[in-house]
Amino acid sequence: MQRRERRAAEDQERRRQQQRPRGDESDSQRSSGALGRPPSNRAKAGELMEPAGLSLGLVAALMVALSVLVVGGVDPRTGPAAEELPDGKHRKLEMDQAVLSVYNELSNELAVSWLSDHCYQCKFQNLGNVPSEKRGEHQQKPGNSTFAISTKHAITIQLNMTVEVCRVHESFGELGHYSLWVKKANWSDANGSVTYNLIIDKEPINNNLPILYAFLAYLGLAIFVCLGQFLQGLSAVKNLLSRLSNQVEMERLINSELGSPIRVADSTGPSNLVPGHNAVSRRLRSLDTLRGFALVIMIFVNYGGGRYWFFKHESWNGLTIADLVFPWFVFIMGTSIALSLNSALQVHRSKWKLLFKVAWRTAALILLGIFIINPNYCKGPLSWNTLRIPGVLQRLGLTYGVVAVLEVLCGKGYPESLGLDNWWSPARDVLLYWPQWIVILLLECVWLCLTFLLPVPGCPRGYLGPGGIGDFGQFANCTGGA
Repeated sequence: MQRRERRAAEDQERRRQQQRPRGDESDSQRSSGALGRPPSNRAKAGELMEPAGLSLGLVAALMVALSVLVVGGVDPRTGPAAEELPDGKHRKLEMDQAVLSVYNELSNELAVSWLSDHCYQCKFQNLGNVPSEKRGEHQQKPGNSTFAISTKHAITIQLNMTVEVCRVHESFGELGHYSLWVKKANWSDANGSVTYNLIIDKEPINNNLPILYAFLAYLGLAIFVCLGQFLQGLSAVKNLLSRLSNQVEMERLINSELGSPIRVADSTGPSNLVPGHNAVSRRLRSLDTLRGFALVIMIFVNYGGGRYWFFKHESWNGLTIADLVFPWFVFIMGTSIALSLNSALQVHRSKWKLLFKVAWRTAALILLGIFIINPNYCKGPLSWNTLRIPGVLQRLGLTYGVVAVLEVLCGKGYPESLGLDNWWSPARDVLLYWPQWIVILLLECVWLCLTFLLPVPGCPRGYLGPGGIGDFGQFANCTGGA
């Protein structure tokens, strides 16, 4: 009877909760539930009636969510990147950003500027101003301004009044909160030195954990493959595998005795009537491997590269993995041209047909780069005013056309083994292909003359710097020379 009465009381309490309007709950209770605080006792009483499997499912879901957050580089203790700053404002931080709050206890306003260590010979960029200390009748409140700063590289913070006050060099962490207090070293001296104190209000996260996890996963996979190969080499494992595949081995032996119809057809085919020629096209595996690796890196970079700075192109100085993809494709394309066209010339293919094929591929690459693979298509209808002519595919297409035409017109279809046993074999590539070398040197001379001799208004002749804020802002509109 007691059990029935207890169950009836619980059912009545649950119906009462369902009939209760939502407005009875205070805003603080609803907000505390949204923030993940412990629920009230009434909510706990309702949870006792839920099946045990549901609680286990919720625990499993929370564990999966926490693992995804950790692998994604977000600290589960801090939640999303929308942080409440000390001045009451909300600012959504992105990757490679941190919060810097500057507190000014001086009597004058401070101008804050910054400079990245990665920017070579650049001038400081304005970050904002910090008001002076507010003096009241009973208390003094320091001026405060909050900024979002970059954490990709170490930066230098410069504080100026009429003259430079101080400089702070620091490597800030992603999604960290920092406070910079600026005050006088001696309050009795009006013109005394200024000191600063940098405080970490909230520890940054480690955004390199996903890369570490991916490396450990691939390392574990490599160890697993090596262990499998080692086990396959053991005699006991070999005997077990031979016993399991006894039936398949028997069928193979029968086919080898009777002969495979596919092999008979291949042996009597017309491809084997010509001695020295193989019907199966040979592939250069090293080149195919490099092409596949370059494609994987290209796709990864084009889709953000995990938003890591070293998977993005450098603006001018420096070199990242993303900057290597284009040279890799140029090398692959040049090697493929030499191999394919040389083989075609050896079998005496028509040069006119080869030139037509080269022209068609060149036009296809250039047109695809202009009208299809163009970054401006997301901004609306295609306009010639915003169309980018020298794109990636356009450059590859032009390079392919020039090199392929040179190979067709000047190539002789020499066999690969020609000159390998002669004394002049070290200079074989120059002696056999001297017309291509002459044309390439002429093109190089034209490029050097245009770069270093062509006068550009407002820029020094032969300037190769980045322009903009580089070179301390002296040549702002002279990016890359002519």
